[in-house]
Amino acid sequence: MTTTHTVVVTGVGSISPLGATATESWEALLAGKSGISTIEEDWVERYDLPVHFAGQARKFLGDQLTRQEVKRLDPGSQLSLVAAREAWADAGIDDAAIDPERLIVDWATGIGGLNSLLDGWDTLRERGPRRMLPMTVPMLMANGPAAAIEMAFGARGGARTYISACASSTESLAEAYRHVSTGVADVVIAGGCEAALHPMPLAAFSAMQALSRRNDDPEGASRPYDVTRDGFVLGDGAAALILETKEHALARGARIYAEIAGGGITSDAFHITAPDPEGSAAARAVLQALGQADASPSDVVHVNAHATSTSVGDIAEYHAMRRVFGDGLDDVVVSATKASTGHLLGGAGAIEAMFTVLALHHRVAPPTINLTDQEPEIVMDVAREPRKLADGDLLAISNSFGFGGHNAVVAIRTA
Repeated sequence: MTTTHTVVVTGVGSISPLGATATESWEALLAGKSGISTIEEDWVERYDLPVHFAGQARKFLGDQLTRQEVKRLDPGSQLSLVAAREAWADAGIDDAAIDPERLIVDWATGIGGLNSLLDGWDTLRERGPRRMLPMTVPMLMANGPAAAIEMAFGARGGARTYISACASSTESLAEAYRHVSTGVADVVIAGGCEAALHPMPLAAFSAMQALSRRNDDPEGASRPYDVTRDGFVLGDGAAALILETKEHALARGARIYAEIAGGGITSDAFHITAPDPEGSAAARAVLQALGQADASPSDVVHVNAHATSTSVGDIAEYHAMRRVFGDGLDDVVVSATKASTGHLLGGAGAIEAMFTVLALHHRVAPPTINLTDQEPEIVMDVAREPRKLADGDLLAISNSFGFGGHNAVVAIRTA
């Protein structure tokens, strides 16, 4: 891949279990707050679900959408549109000055319009085909969020959807980096979403023994690297980043948060749900991202880890990081932000990349909450309090690894 343009981040937006905006989420993260809470829905008891809590972002939607948008969009698309609008406004882009044919949407979801699909099935089963909503198909299709953003901003350069389980939105960012760095686009709206809080996925993930069952302590349930971790916490949310060429950003006097310096994508070819315990393919994704950044492992000062709070996943990622950094890993500050947000599945990589961008911009690594007794096998410097980062040019990475053996990493540099 021949790159000719530096790729910068000029806008961020999110709606997450931690807050209605990127600023709210970032400040709550730094304050060591948890976005995990008990689900106050009667279906938890009706279906006798083994898990009663999650990271809930839809409660923050409020009046940010029109009545028509609420009626016609799946919750995942609703969250996506809110995050994208915030990021666009944050970037301060003049719509009239943008060439729509050089504006791309690179968006992600892990599951798609699951709520609309399941609601449609309930309607068909209980009320018959004549009561199906005409918008059911557009609402359930996985490219719905990307399409909603594309139409909202008039993007005519392409609207792509990436579906790679928990690595989805980091893949979308890696592809967005490619589109901007190679000159295909001036501006890309990149990110991802998930809205999977529904009894069926909660029951299904529970059947896999993937979810924590700390019903008596929801805020303490997501605990990456802790010896008592017992699974991840399902979360809703979306995050968006505005990527553009540096020359385009400077020409319009934009504030630049950070630089997206590279992206790596590999696959394990090992197991449908379990990561390769040796972490060799995950390590290659890191090295690919660093290679595109023209950097070496010794340049990295901060890692936002995938760290889902599962027994096998956390250790496999640690082995991958040791494979990349060797003894140098001891000098890298690691943050595991799913401890605060839960696991946003297809939206996880986007919000974690956003946190990494803000960490470099503000020069502070966010804390990892709920880590009281670190797994002895995982020998890393995991920040338990906000950790000041040094002055000067800094490089960080954000990792995402998904079911199916999908590995995606983005390298991010101070502006």
